[in-house]
Amino acid sequence: MKSRQITQRILVALVLGAAVGTATRHFLDGDSAKEIAGYYSLLTDVFLHLIKMIIAPLVFATVVSGIANSGDTKTVGRIGVRAVGWFLTASLVSLTIGLVMATILNPGDGLHLDPNSAGAPIDKVETHALNLKDFLGQVFPSSVFEAMAKNNILQILVFAVFFGFAMNSCGEKVAGTLIRIVDEAVPVMLRVTNYVMLFAPFGVFGAVSSVVTLQGLDVMITYGKYLGGFYLSLLILWGLLVLAGRIFIGPSILGLVRLVREPMLLAFSTASSEAAYPGAMQALGKFGVKKETAGLVLPLGYSFNLDGSMINMTFASLFIAQVTGVHLDLGQKLLMLLVLMVSSKGIAGVPRASLVVVAAVLPIFHIPEAGLLLVFGVDHFLDMGRSATNVLGNCVATSVVAKWEGELPALGQIQESEDE
Repeated sequence: MKSRQITQRILVALVLGAAVGTATRHFLDGDSAKEIAGYYSLLTDVFLHLIKMIIAPLVFATVVSGIANSGDTKTVGRIGVRAVGWFLTASLVSLTIGLVMATILNPGDGLHLDPNSAGAPIDKVETHALNLKDFLGQVFPSSVFEAMAKNNILQILVFAVFFGFAMNSCGEKVAGTLIRIVDEAVPVMLRVTNYVMLFAPFGVFGAVSSVVTLQGLDVMITYGKYLGGFYLSLLILWGLLVLAGRIFIGPSILGLVRLVREPMLLAFSTASSEAAYPGAMQALGKFGVKKETAGLVLPLGYSFNLDGSMINMTFASLFIAQVTGVHLDLGQKLLMLLVLMVSSKGIAGVPRASLVVVAAVLPIFHIPEAGLLLVFGVDHFLDMGRSATNVLGNCVATSVVAKWEGELPALGQIQESEDE
């Protein structure tokens, strides 16, 4: 099935899910609607399980194949350094946008909400996960099988780097057969990805219909200023990402945006960046990024380059401060930005990552932790935008690194790949 057809079906599923969810919420009482929503979400669970099924072998195969065939291990180090440099810069820019926009728009002003009546359990957010010891424990796997079973991308990446370097150093004579097996596994996993993506519209329908059934669309009216300001901030970041791509890549950046629209839409609809990983990998391949570069930079970006989540951290922190009546001066806001910058790099594999960081930062600035409950009601709608932005940010970062490595083809060749 062509990419355009899948995109169209996802859009139809998105609209249909919103309509069905609204109807279910309107015609059924609370308990019945909640039960039906559980069946809707089952479709999403199945799709996300299928996605998780292929991520571990796809990450492992692409990284190992790339390093084993690189010939020069210095290339891998150079790519890694360039990628991390871009990630740090992008994170700082994203956090700054959230800080500036929340200050200018002041979305919490005049919004009289009681945190204690928000009705969400604050213990869902594990703030204790934020420390250096736990972070280092997450980076280095004690068992590669456990890392793959839990789909911990960062741990899989670490093992794959060691394994790839080992195969590279052994050479063709010792590891030739194993290298060819891993090389041949990559296109097979991409074909499996194509099969899984056929189920994407059903997963999107289940995700949207379930959340609309449970929460309704009226919650978006109550938090309209907050949601509108957040999405405006995301649009500004999108513009800056495209501008940066135009500077470092050239006019073909628009071709990349067209290629990644499907994985971005999928991430938006399911509120899951992970769901878009296989599609993003394929889109980068069509754009001309070598699988060696994409296989190394993209999974690294999924752990350290969450641009959408970065905006959410500063925007949500200031929103909660505004609603709870805590005034922060410029110096405190800049300090918050620096604290978030450091804290955000230790959240690989942590559930509700951006909320974990916000929950850990609030007490530092004497902002009531209960204020975090105010964003739970609309967090799914925020997560949709965050996830799509994370995909775009990582695809742009990977493409820029590929450009620095001299990989990308001419604009005409990219257009031909896009039409396939």
